[in-house]
Amino acid sequence: MYETNLERSFWISMNEEQRLASQQVKQPKPEKDYSSYFERVVTAAPSLKDAKKRGKEEVKYHKDFAIDEEFLGMGQGRKFYIRTYGCQMNEHDSEVMAGILTQLGYEPTHLIEEADVVLLNTCAIRENAENKVFGELGFLVKYKRQNPEMLIGVCGCMSQEESVVNKILTTYQHVDMVFGTHNIHRLPHILKEAYMSKEMVIEVWSKEGDVIENLPKQRNGAIKAWVNIMYGCDKFCTYCIVPYTRGKERSRRPDEIIQEVRELAAQGYQEIMLLGQNVNAYGKDFTDMEYRLGDLMDELRKIDIPRIRFTTSHPRDFDDHLIEVLAKKGNLVEHIHLPVQSGSNDILKIMARKYTREHFLDLVRKIKQAIPDVALTTDIIVGYPNETEEQFQETIDLYREVGFETAFTYIYSPREGTPAAKMKDNVPLEVKRERLQRLNAVVEEFSSAALKKYEGQIVEVLVEGSSKKRDDVLAGYTRRNKLVNFTGPLDLVGQIVKVKILEAKSYSLRGEFVEIVKRHEVEV
Repeated sequence: MYETNLERSFWISMNEEQRLASQQVKQPKPEKDYSSYFERVVTAAPSLKDAKKRGKEEVKYHKDFAIDEEFLGMGQGRKFYIRTYGCQMNEHDSEVMAGILTQLGYEPTHLIEEADVVLLNTCAIRENAENKVFGELGFLVKYKRQNPEMLIGVCGCMSQEESVVNKILTTYQHVDMVFGTHNIHRLPHILKEAYMSKEMVIEVWSKEGDVIENLPKQRNGAIKAWVNIMYGCDKFCTYCIVPYTRGKERSRRPDEIIQEVRELAAQGYQEIMLLGQNVNAYGKDFTDMEYRLGDLMDELRKIDIPRIRFTTSHPRDFDDHLIEVLAKKGNLVEHIHLPVQSGSNDILKIMARKYTREHFLDLVRKIKQAIPDVALTTDIIVGYPNETEEQFQETIDLYREVGFETAFTYIYSPREGTPAAKMKDNVPLEVKRERLQRLNAVVEEFSSAALKKYEGQIVEVLVEGSSKKRDDVLAGYTRRNKLVNFTGPLDLVGQIVKVKILEAKSYSLRGEFVEIVKRHEVEV
């Protein structure tokens, strides 16, 4: 059954049980000295000092990715399964890995027990996400015993943490492969080495990463598509591990992005989400031209595709030109996700966000002036080291002043290797939980109020699928990213329809089908 974005925890089934099937060398090999190998591959724990020494290594731009002939057919008769944790960037990385595996001859499966290759694409942003992965690795032991030739791989952001790799080496020896976010295009080579060796294959580059074009993708669905426009982050917020795991900011060339979006439009996709760890820093690294996110959005606006979004923004890089372009609307939607993290200048300072409460409010004012009907959403962390009750209250006050329509809220979780992890975590857990509860009450209040305004209105909804419980209850999102449930036939899936809103709930809307919106070319 089709699941909507809010209802699912992104699973992609992919398969690779290619491991011992092609393994011909049976004699035991001398045990590898992982300590020296590890030192060579993962040079150190995430280091603020080392990571900020950027620009020493040239970022290469490869436009001609292709799978070598020696790997073709490797997956014939085998299946793969991928489970994805974390952000849309991870989801997109999984689509790329699925594309590579498919070209190798593998077939996807939704059942772990059928898989020849199991990949866990991991997230390092919070401790809870890491614990889920370790729990899953423990769970996979029984499948490995049932099928010793199953290949198990750990990839994504967690794999680029020294402590994680060490833990896998010592505790989860049934893992066959560990590779990083920069190594995805190397998957055929990694698989081959895993098949040919009984030792754990570890390939985690500490370099900043190249830009690889022409990577194959097996997209999750045919309605919405993710398009990477840049990689990495240079902001070094003190709580965040992403600059260490994803590397420095590096942008794809505009012509490659525009061509990809044109192809997706031709394939009938209804919505594009532009991705980047700091998406509105796009183009800052270009040395041959002045070209930023506003310029790119202005060109994408002319492509005949109904909706274009982007995530995730950083307030420091949200410039006036981008606001001006977004105000032209057309296929550029009226929803902006703008993480603030805290409403206190003191906390923002120790977070190294490099903007003030006043700067953020001024940015919001500019956006609302240019786009009066904009829906603003945000991210907030509570219980940061040294956060006082007064500082937390400043966050509540900021939320009310901006009038965010919803928010992702989190209790602060220290990440090893980040500057914040060295700070004394002096806010008691019970205080953090109580603050989160109070903040979430405000979030629900504003979300309910925003949705209440839709009662009796007719809105346009991109239908993504049906409910788990009833096939005749469909679900989709408005341009302003509001979830709408309504009754209707399954053949409406993938279309934009008009829905009359009958009832507003805390985080969703209930309505009735009116009519299909006729597709027309985007006006430019």
